[in-house]
Amino acid sequence: MSPPDQILSVSAAQAHADPRETVLEMPTFSDWMDVDNASIRRWHHGAPLVRPSRSGQLCRLRQQFRRAAEERHARRAGDRQLRVLAYSLVLGRGASPDEDWHTLQVEAEQHDYAIGARLHDLAVPAAVSPYFPGARPSRGVYLPPWKRPGWGEVERLIRGGFASGVIVLDRHNISSDDDEYHAVIKHLGERYGAFVHLVIPEEPAVPT
Repeated sequence: MSPPDQILSVSAAQAHADPRETVLEMPTFSDWMDVDNASIRRWHHGAPLVRPSRSGQLCRLRQQFRRAAEERHARRAGDRQLRVLAYSLVLGRGASPDEDWHTLQVEAEQHDYAIGARLHDLAVPAAVSPYFPGARPSRGVYLPPWKRPGWGEVERLIRGGFASGVIVLDRHNISSDDDEYHAVIKHLGERYGAFVHLVIPEEPAVPT
């Protein structure tokens, strides 16, 4: 029991003793000196601390690869625009990616990117489909991107040097699961020197 928990506490033996003989256990000054801030917060609030979101970490990693790609392009390509792919995840068979295309085009122009190709997938609910042998099943809402034909074409074109990155509306077009999303950013950045650009920056992942 930590010192804050001992304040005004009664030992098990004392609980059955004569109330007039009950002695309260008060922490000493040295006990208080050993209490860390986390223990004090737990004592005051009565609950463990909430685990912080990974959104900031994921955003920084994504932007790190984007800056590196832009700097490489500026050194090698002169005045030519940096080429990206536009990608959309369509949420219904009757839906169209046209509205996304307009938004992605406007965003690309603001950053002086040229869109080289437009690709999309129909969202399919995730099933038990590990993305690597021995890995856990997907926890995202939809199939992970490497199970989608449109995203497979995105990676093929980036691998072939046709584009330096991919622009999407938000992270949930890639994956709502932090681990899957992180794997995509890292794979494109470390293997191909490519990046993901989001119109809407990262937010905490939706519960799945």
